Amino acid sequence: MTIQTPPAGRAAETTPVPGDFRVLRRLETRWADNDVYQHVNNVVYYNWFDDAVNGWLIEATRLDIRKLPAFGVVAETSCRYLRELSFPDVVHIGLGLERHGRTSVVYRLAVFREAADGSVGEEAHALGRFVHVYVDTVTRRPVPVPGAVGEALSLLL
Repeated sequence: MTIQTPPAGRAAETTPVPGDFRVLRRLETRWADNDVYQHVNNVVYYNWFDDAVNGWLIEATRLDIRKLPAFGVVAETSCRYLRELSFPDVVHIGLGLERHGRTSVVYRLAVFREAADGSVGEEAHALGRFVHVYVDTVTRRPVPVPGAVGEALSLLL
């Protein structure tokens, strides 16, 4: 991990690099992602996080996750913006596991820009957190993380 120089009054913290993630999901920005300031609007990052987590879950479990007896409800998300992105940038979303509990999963995410040569840039442009709480499809009450999801999560360790 690299060390980011903190702003005045803040403690030093580590900023992840692509090698810190077992999964990197490639996404292309769209013209509509830019806002009036000509950079990717803040809400787009939340879509990227949702696409990265759920797209990966579908691929890793090889299941239609909508048909499991429980599904992950997004209980919390956050994003810390570090550097601008703009259409037509291509991004890679680093996906990692912060915590796997009995009924919930906390993912850690980072957004990296793809370089002109197709490699993934080393500097994170944003850091995210995404929390799924698994609930029964009928009662909507918390239940244990489905077995197939739990098995897939081991790939993130």
